[in-house]
Amino acid sequence: MSEQILMKGNEAVAEAAIAAGCRYFFGYPITPQSEILEQLARRLPEVGGAYVQAESEVSAINMVFGAAAAGARVMTASSSPGISLMQEGISYIASAELPAVIVNIMRGAPGLGGIHPSQADYFQSVKGGGHGDYKLIVLAPSSVQELIDHTILAFEMAEAYRTPVVIFGDAMMGQMMEPVVIPDIEPLPPNRPWATTGMEGRGPNIVHTLYLPADKLENHCNRLFAKYSEIEHNEKRSVGYLTEDAEILVVAYGIMSRVARAAVEMARDDGIKVGMFRPVTLWPFPDNALQAAARNARVVIAAEISMGQMIEDVRLALGNRVPVVLFNRIGLVPNPDEIYAAIKSKAREVNANG
Repeated sequence: MSEQILMKGNEAVAEAAIAAGCRYFFGYPITPQSEILEQLARRLPEVGGAYVQAESEVSAINMVFGAAAAGARVMTASSSPGISLMQEGISYIASAELPAVIVNIMRGAPGLGGIHPSQADYFQSVKGGGHGDYKLIVLAPSSVQELIDHTILAFEMAEAYRTPVVIFGDAMMGQMMEPVVIPDIEPLPPNRPWATTGMEGRGPNIVHTLYLPADKLENHCNRLFAKYSEIEHNEKRSVGYLTEDAEILVVAYGIMSRVARAAVEMARDDGIKVGMFRPVTLWPFPDNALQAAARNARVVIAAEISMGQMIEDVRLALGNRVPVVLFNRIGLVPNPDEIYAAIKSKAREVNANG
């Protein structure tokens, strides 16, 4: 499929997974991502795959664990509370060094919250979630086309590093429709050296996460973190926009970055030197690129649909060199005028301070 078509975000994720060679999906419905399940329930049998609606998100993630151990290219999807229920299984998959893709179409929280757009699961996936020492690659698309591109990229990264990869969407991105192209993908290579597919011609593959001797556990964690260091070196991704002379820098990801870009353009038309920086990988966070983008900044605005979570990584990256302030909404995607007003307010402060 290479022609441009109009597609809803959730359905685009499903079609991209199929194009990437995913043939197994395990999940449980929850708004606002249920169309991913519905699309895959229809489509996977058509391509020789299998869809299983588990009895819970806990069951679903453990089915993902089993399929990944058997060498399958596998995915699950949920929304905020459902992802919370998966955290133990995600920790096991990370420890077992198995590739899996996990899609989170975020909704408002905490608790049951609401089905509104949200970015409040940042800490959950970027800073922890499950138990123990591990990290997840987290991709933050900003359009339906990027939902497709990042889904395909997620499978590639998961297998390259043998680790779970999380795709961060939100209720608006999952439900909105945009013209997209689903690229043609090369067939999967047949070799899965980690898979528990029989021992003919090789030694046994044993998938486990239990290390009772303390030295073996320590060695295992050190090896995991050597891999994470490699990921940090290779996979930091970001996009800068009008940052070269920016005295005010807006940092935003996902759907918020699209609104922020429009606000930046409005402010530029008003003569304000403002730019935007968009992290594409939330982990590994693109700290070096952010430092370069903020080299002329006198103030940085972290724009989020949360009470402020990404802002901590922004501050860690920039240290005390430049003030970092929060612009936020909860459960609502602001319009560009709101961010534009915040930019103008900070511009007046910058000019007043010389």
